[in-house]
Parts: sequence; structure tokens; C-alpha cells
Amino acid sequence: MAEPETAKNPLQVAVVGAGPSGFYATEALIKSGRAVRIDMIERLPAPFGLVRNGVAPDHPKLKQAIGVYQKIAQNPEFNFIGNVTVGRDVTAAELRGTHDAVIYTCGSETDRKLGVAGEDLPGSHTATELVGWYNGHPDYRDRSFDFSHETAVIIGQGNVAADAARILAKSPDELKNTDIAAHALEALAESRIREIHVVGRRGPAQAKFTSKELREFLSIGNCDAVVDAAELELNPQSEREIADKAGAMGKKNLELFRQMTAGGGKPRVCRFTFLKSPLHLEGAARLERVVFAENSLSGDAFEQAARPTGETFALECGLLFRSIGYRGVAIEGVPFDEKRGVFPNDAGRMIENAGSAEKGGVVRGVYTAGWIKRGPSGIIGTNRACAVETVGALLDDWPDLRAPDAAPKPGAAKLYEMLDGRGVRHINYAQWQAIDAAEIKRGEPKQKPREKFTRVEEMLAAAGA
Repeated sequence: MAEPETAKNPLQVAVVGAGPSGFYATEALIKSGRAVRIDMIERLPAPFGLVRNGVAPDHPKLKQAIGVYQKIAQNPEFNFIGNVTVGRDVTAAELRGTHDAVIYTCGSETDRKLGVAGEDLPGSHTATELVGWYNGHPDYRDRSFDFSHETAVIIGQGNVAADAARILAKSPDELKNTDIAAHALEALAESRIREIHVVGRRGPAQAKFTSKELREFLSIGNCDAVVDAAELELNPQSEREIADKAGAMGKKNLELFRQMTAGGGKPRVCRFTFLKSPLHLEGAARLERVVFAENSLSGDAFEQAARPTGETFALECGLLFRSIGYRGVAIEGVPFDEKRGVFPNDAGRMIENAGSAEKGGVVRGVYTAGWIKRGPSGIIGTNRACAVETVGALLDDWPDLRAPDAAPKPGAAKLYEMLDGRGVRHINYAQWQAIDAAEIKRGEPKQKPREKFTRVEEMLAAAGA
């Protein structure tokens, strides 16, 4: 008969994904006061997820969250297993065999599609590709973007779209002392882009930029932020939105957009434009233009939808990035809601066949947190409350996670045995710290906070793996 968890026989929990949600879930487990052992499994040799690979290089303050995660990693209950992909190097079923509970915190790894003709033309890309590329993510190291064209279009008006536009707009001098990847800085230094269009399907009051992100466009050294004043005229429903407390962000954004109507004489311009949706992308061998539908808004305040007016126009461009939302990627053996792009769950408890006519029950001992749980919403800190909710569900289930007649789960010992038998080169947290130190040292001659390794092989070499 299995003993209740003790310091010598802790409950074994696997956390799949080393981003903010994974660390906040780990923190909540450690603070629970229960005897627990956490094995954090990450497919890259580097932890910290979107804070390392998603936050723009010119936003170093947002990366200070890494300091919190580093402190969590110092707890004796924590164990990092990097360079291991669940679903390839070890199966979901095997993790359920080695651990009492598994928490999936692997984020939303891919972009939603526009669903229009020509979307796959050369020159048309996802924002994820660009963000991963300039942040040195190994998955996107070998992407190439043709910056020889003068006009680029970004579809979407959230913070990721703002990051993409800002990086395209800035000069090399404004980026050279950040942790931007060297290959990206070199390519952007040769960019001939002179005009960036950031296009939204709804109006200026509904744009999803945070005001802090939007305000930054007013101080870019060689790029003017421009808005056509006529596009800032609001319908009555939008006026009601910005007058409401819930529309405070829209009101602040509108004030910033109004500061952008004067224009200027800088060598680049970033144009924010509204009430336009791409109908199709055109080009003979590569992207040459985007055809847009003009929209109008209909519906009640805070529920307005963009509807085509029947008017269209074409914009010549050679480069396009879509930034209209993210979705998760399925893992074999784990329930997946294809429509929403998340792992189906009830307050973090994984659910079988959610969304089907015959909804299944809770998957015992399997949980989820973060974007893969709730969809891509909120800021980095939002993931803490999300993870705490999930861990709360796990703690409520605690008495049932070990069958009375079952032997204790082996945890990392068995997992290492399987990985070693399969020739998987995994790394621990001390080896990640060696990578970290090497990156910081590489950045010193360039007066950069770090020069990232952009290939897994380079990371493993620096780790001594």
C-alpha cells in the first residue's frame, strides 16, 4: 500500500513547459507546504519561455521577471530537465506513469491564420516568426525576411503587432545595445523599409495596444507615427465605450492616436489605420499587394463587430506579418480543443473530448495552466493567478492522486533512465546556468546584456552536455 507523501516520498509532479506559467505553478506547489518534487520539462535547453523568446529586446524591464523564476529554481524541490520534448522524447502516457500529476504549461506556440487567398505567398509571414527570429529562438534562426521592399504591412493591433512594427521602425543604433540576436541586427541594418502599415479590422477605440506600448511610437528616433485624423472620428457606440470605465484603455489610446495626426519629416513612417480587413493577398511569384475590405462597426457598445461596407482598396507591399492571435499545438496523448487551440479543462483539470457532443470526464492527474489553458490573453503576471487556480485544483485532488494499493511513482529517476536509453541529451539547471553565463560574457564586448546562442547545438556545447 502506498504511503501518503512525505519528505522521503514526495508527490511527484511533472511541469511541461518552462515559461512563466510553469514557474508560477512550481512556486504555488512549493508554497503549498506539501511534500512535493517538481520536474520541469522544457523542449529547449533554455528556460523562461516567452520572457526570453517573446518579449521584445528593447523592453528589458519586462525581462526582470526572470529574476523571480531564478529564485524559484533555487528551491530544493525544483528540478529542470531541458532539451526534452514531450510527445517525441517521452510520451504523455509515460509521464503519467512516472509522476503522480502532470501540469502542461506549454503556451500557444503558433499563429492563427487569416484564412484568405494568397496568405502563403513568399513575403507573407507570421508575427511569431519575426519575433522568434529577432529574439534568437532556435526554431526561427534560419528564417529570412526580404527587407529590400519599402512597404511592410502588419495585420493586427495588439502588443505583438506593436513590437513587430517598432523593431522594423527603429534604427540599428536604437537596438544595438539590447539582447536582439546578432543575425537580426545585421539584417535590419540593411533594411530598406520606409513605410509600415499597422492595420486593424475595428476602430481606434477597440485597438488592443496597451497605452505604454503605443506611447513608445512617439519617441522613435527615425520614424514618425502617423494617423489620419478622419479615422479617429468615432460612432456613438465607440463614444460610449471610451466614456465607460471599462473603456479606459481605448480612451488613452485615442488620445495618443490624436498626437500622431501631425506627421513629421523622419525617414520612416509607421501608419496606424483602422476598419480594414484583408480580403486576399496578390502577387505573381511573391507578395506584391494586399486587397482590403473597408469596414464599419455594428452592434452595441463593447460588442461591436466589423462588417464590410462593399468598398475595397489595394495596398502595394512586399512584406506582411499577421498578428491576429495565437493557438496551442496538440501533443499526442493529450486532449486538445481544435477549435479554440487549447487543452480543454475545467479550472485547470484536463477534460477528455471537451467540445464534442458527448463530453468526457476529467483526466485524473493531468492539469494545465497559462495560455494553453485559457487562450492567449493577459500579460506575464496574469499567468500567476491562472497557475495558482490550477495548483489549487491539484491540491484539492491530492488525496486521490495516488491509489491506496499503488507503489510510489518513480519520478525523475525513471524519466532519466528512459531518456538515457533513447540517447536524448538532456540538461539540468546548473548546465543552463553555464549557458546563461556564456551568453552574458559574449555580450560584454558589444555592450549588450547578452548575445544569445541561437542554435540548440551551441547551447549544448556551452552547457558541456
